[in-house]
Amino acid sequence: MGLTIRKPEIIAIARREGKVTVEGLVEYFGVTPQTIRRDLTELAESGELERVHGGAILPSTTVNIAYNERRILNQPSKVDIARACARMIPNDCAIFLSIGTTTEAIATELLTHEGLLVVTNNVNIASILSGNKSVDVVVTGGQLRRMDGGLIGEIARHTIQQFRFDYAIIGCSALRQNGDLMDFDMQEVSVSKAILHQSEQVLLAADSSKFDRKAPVFVASMESVTKFITDRQVPEDCSAQCELSGTEIVYANTD
Repeated sequence: MGLTIRKPEIIAIARREGKVTVEGLVEYFGVTPQTIRRDLTELAESGELERVHGGAILPSTTVNIAYNERRILNQPSKVDIARACARMIPNDCAIFLSIGTTTEAIATELLTHEGLLVVTNNVNIASILSGNKSVDVVVTGGQLRRMDGGLIGEIARHTIQQFRFDYAIIGCSALRQNGDLMDFDMQEVSVSKAILHQSEQVLLAADSSKFDRKAPVFVASMESVTKFITDRQVPEDCSAQCELSGTEIVYANTD
């Protein structure tokens, strides 16, 4: 398989996630790191990507466009999911809100809550919740991922480990048919695993577009999820795994 075959998928992943990593693409395509680095160099020379340490991103002129496209993708469903999640969160508790356009929508729905301690590695969420004086907001710190306002890396992970959360509300880049949560960025995955470990209940907020995506890095199985909030019928294998794991599937109202 040459670059001509891999190129559309590499660009598609970059558009979905804002970044591709050498490590992630090696696993995804089953080729050598040298092959992927050569692919990324050629795509950078043609102006379709920009090389960064460990991978590549969309050119700076299109990064924000790609992220805004993700924000409006399945927007009605995301709002329904956000409202369903917010109804599950009581006042006066500690929660974590992770990176993602759906979790940003959830933050908006929490603007009428009181007495929350919200820890987040998403600067967009911190900005949204700054409008609610009844919510204390803690930002983890970490390496800023400019394309989506995410904070990742060791500093973020270390901060998270100082807390215990009543609820964590997370998203994912993709869901395998068996319900495994998948991602593209290894640094984000290490943060996600810390979030799961420090939380009493985990709410997964993911719309049905995640069923059609592929990502190479394993985050967690459905055993780590308390409730899975989505908008459409869950694939049979995933539903069976949820039942086996004791994960409750909640379908948001999309009428």
